[in-house]
Amino acid sequence: MKKAFSFILPLLFATAGFSQYDPKALEILEAMSKKYKAYTSFEANISHSLTNETEGIKEEFKGKITVKGEKFRLVMDDQEIINNGTTVWTYLPAAKEVNIDNYDPSSDEINPSKIYDVYKKGFKYLYLEDVTEGGVLCEVVDLVPEKKDAQYFKIRMNISKKDRSIQSWTMFDKGGNKYKYAITKFTPNVAVADNFFMFDPKKYPGVEIIDLR
Repeated sequence: MKKAFSFILPLLFATAGFSQYDPKALEILEAMSKKYKAYTSFEANISHSLTNETEGIKEEFKGKITVKGEKFRLVMDDQEIINNGTTVWTYLPAAKEVNIDNYDPSSDEINPSKIYDVYKKGFKYLYLEDVTEGGVLCEVVDLVPEKKDAQYFKIRMNISKKDRSIQSWTMFDKGGNKYKYAITKFTPNVAVADNFFMFDPKKYPGVEIIDLR
């Protein structure tokens, strides 16, 4: 089963800059984080791609994520992930099953509702360069985990230089996979009820419930 947002990348860190906590990178990240934390909720359309040059893999998906505080709901073509802050439901339409598990905020998995805060714990950071992506001038910042055995060895973030919004981020794992997430549409402060972040089996007739808690 693919885990799209386990953030859902083999290289060693040869760049001397990664031994530092770059103050310019921190300034960019802090401004970006402040922007998103000011929202009570938000909704974003996301374009997601998985590439592995060695294995000849190139896959593309589209999805939509809704975030409110610690809660999020991610809808992709092949799965739906719902997190209410304590419980995670992973619904697989093709298999007509839903897996239920406890949410562990201390795990290595990156919560997509907190991508704007991920740099604050367990990462070094480095500003690389300015690039233009999708017509938007972005500052590129690399995050490198302090733990040598982390699932992802690098997260590259493209942050708009104008308004500090996240244009895209790419996660690199040790198997040579690159997971890129690009925001194609963003709506802040959407009206959404708390029960939107819970899985209601009544709305999915015949679904098999697999409780892993």
